[in-house]
Amino acid sequence: MSTQYQDDTTLKASRSKTAPPPLYKVLLLNDDFTPMDFVVAVLQQFFYMDETKATRVMLQVHTEGKGVCGVYTKDVAATKVEQVSQHARAHQQPLQCVMEEN
Repeated sequence: MSTQYQDDTTLKASRSKTAPPPLYKVLLLNDDFTPMDFVVAVLQQFFYMDETKATRVMLQVHTEGKGVCGVYTKDVAATKVEQVSQHARAHQQPLQCVMEEN
C-alpha cells in the first residue's frame, strides 16, 4: 500500500512488529500461620479457581514453599498481588503474595 502525492513523492506503508507484553507469575508464599482454608478461599475469590484446583495449589504452597496462582500481564499481576495482600491484612493473616517475571 502506498500513497502518492502531487509532487511525485511516494510513501510506503511499513508495519512495525510489536512483541507481546512480558508476563508475570503471581505466587503465594508459604508461612506457618495462615490457615489452609483461608488460602483456598483466597484462590477461589481472587483467581476464580474451583475448590479442587484451589486445594491443589494450596497444597503446592504448603509442600513446596510457593504456588503459582496465575500468569498475567504486569498491571494485572500487580493488581492481584495488591488485592490479596490487602485482603490478608484485613483478616490479620500473614499470607504473602508476590509476582515474578515468567
